[in-house]
This record gives sequence, C-alpha cells and structure tokens, in this order.
Amino acid sequence: MMKDIAERLSQKPFTPHPALRNAHAQTIVGSLIRRRVPLLESNTEPRLFDVASNARVLAHCSWQREARSRPTLVIVHGLEGSSISPYMLGTAEKALRAGFNCVRLNVRNCGGTAHLTQTLYHAGLTDDLRAVTGELIERDRLDEIYLMGFSLGGNVALKLASEYAADAPRALRGVIAVSPSIHLSICARAMEMRSNALYQMRFLRALRRSLRIKARLFPDRYDASLLKGIKSIRQFDDTYIAPHWGFRDAEDYYAKASAFPLIGRVKVPTLILHAKDDPFIPFSQFEEVEENPSLLLMAAERGGHVGFIARAGEDRFWYETMTAQFVRLTSRCQTEVCA
Repeated sequence: MMKDIAERLSQKPFTPHPALRNAHAQTIVGSLIRRRVPLLESNTEPRLFDVASNARVLAHCSWQREARSRPTLVIVHGLEGSSISPYMLGTAEKALRAGFNCVRLNVRNCGGTAHLTQTLYHAGLTDDLRAVTGELIERDRLDEIYLMGFSLGGNVALKLASEYAADAPRALRGVIAVSPSIHLSICARAMEMRSNALYQMRFLRALRRSLRIKARLFPDRYDASLLKGIKSIRQFDDTYIAPHWGFRDAEDYYAKASAFPLIGRVKVPTLILHAKDDPFIPFSQFEEVEENPSLLLMAAERGGHVGFIARAGEDRFWYETMTAQFVRLTSRCQTEVCA
C-alpha cells in the first residue's frame, strides 16, 4: 500500500515560492503568515482531557456533522507552540475543508494551561497523546484516527507509533510528521550553531516565560532564579526538564525521548515531510533510519522548518495538501468527500 501512496504523493512535489527559496525565509515567513480560518471560527469547541492523575490538557475540537463516519486528525504542535499556532490553524482549516474532523491538542502547560498541572512537558512524553487517542476511540467511538505532529510534536507522534508497534489500536489509521525532531541530541547541537542564534533566542524567551509562570503558580516546585545562567535550550533541559522527569542529564533525556531508536518498529502507515535545508532539524538525523515498509519519507530540497510555502497558483502550504491527500489515500471512509 505504501508504494502506491508514494507514487501518488510524488506526483505533487514541493516547489518553493520563487521569492522564498532560502531556508530561513521559508521558516520565518511560514511562521508569520496569518491563516484565514472561516470554518474553524464557526466550528470549534474546547475540551479538557484527563491524561494523568495530576494533569489535564486542553484541545480545540472541530467536528463534521456525521463525525463518526469521518477521519479524525489529531494535531500536536511544536516547542512552545499551541493549538492556535498558525500552522495548526491552517492545517485544521484544510482538514475541515477536506471533510475530516480535527482535534488541535495543546501539550501540557501550553495554550494558557499551566494551571492544569504541576508538571512540565518534554519531547518524548507520549502518555498524553496516548490518553487522548484512547478517549477518542473509547468514549467518542471514532474508528479512523490520524496523529499529526509538527517539529517536537512530530517526534511525540512518531515515538507513540513506535511504542504501539504491532499493537496499535485498529482505529489508528496513520501518522504524519512535519519537520520532526526525531534525534534530539543532533537537533540540540544544530540549534547551538551561530546561524541559528535567532531561533534559539526566540525559543528560550518562550521557555523562560513559561517557567516563570509555573514558578508563580507552584513556587515550592520551581526555582525561576536558575534561569539567569541559561543561554541554550540544552542548558534549559539540563536545569529543568531532565531533573523534573528523572533523567540523568539533558543527553540522557535526548537519548530516551527521541523517536529515532524506535522508529523501525512503526507498523501503521506513516508519512514524514522534511526539508533538506531545515536550519535546525538536520536532515542527517534521517540518514541512519532503518528501512521500514510502513514509513514514507518525502524529503524536499528546500522548505525550511515547517515552511513549505509553495509557488503562486498552488496550495500555499505543501504540507497541508500532502496531509489531506495522505488521509484520503489511507482512509476506509467511502463518502464522496473522502473517496
């Protein structure tokens, strides 16, 4: 099946907008373009999921009229993003227009939800996505679910699919990952390059802001004064994430939270979209991924990080088009919209 899907998807390769052939241009402009989302504006409801005894997460759900008969796309954002990040909104709007349900999931503490748990999140925390998926299957009785993740969220989705291996729920029909950080150590090193100083500064600003909020809410648990000496994401992970979750240090965290070592176990149809010029998620992380007949890697020469802004006259964001097509090709749905 994946061979046929590959042939179909390859008919629409990514061609960058002529004014945005540079990786940084694709990355930055892609994060700034506002999405028009009229369908979401009229069809979105918040929902809380209990994912652990001490944690709840917030999702924004958009349903078709006959929700159970339609595929459901569950989307997870990247580092310090949220359910209203531009790429989340654009993808959800495209999904609704294609006839799918869509659940935009905030990971722990994101999207204004720091008060819902005393804990932090990390790049390999699959328990929450597993709990949300399970509830959608058992309580909502949805039988066609697709997990999709961007960047850090892509690692989470791929790692969960790897953990499921051959025991994945029958309702899990596929996984899509866009610019996923599957080898966290390699990505952390790339982020420390001088050419990525702007990105690291932006992420660190968001991480500091989030940690200060947690410290105000739970002063006995978090020491915000330690932020003063942190100058890299690796140092943040060493100071806060690793000890909080019981990892020895940042490197131990990266090794155990990465999808890379397990990705050969994925058994559900899986699509990875990545640009070879991604500035801080190096393509080299995929070079040693063992061949897996369930996994399709579509690697564009250009596209930046979660950019993929196409040339004029085509759908603006290539990953949105590829996602909708992948769901159509793997779905059991026999409706006119999904056929």
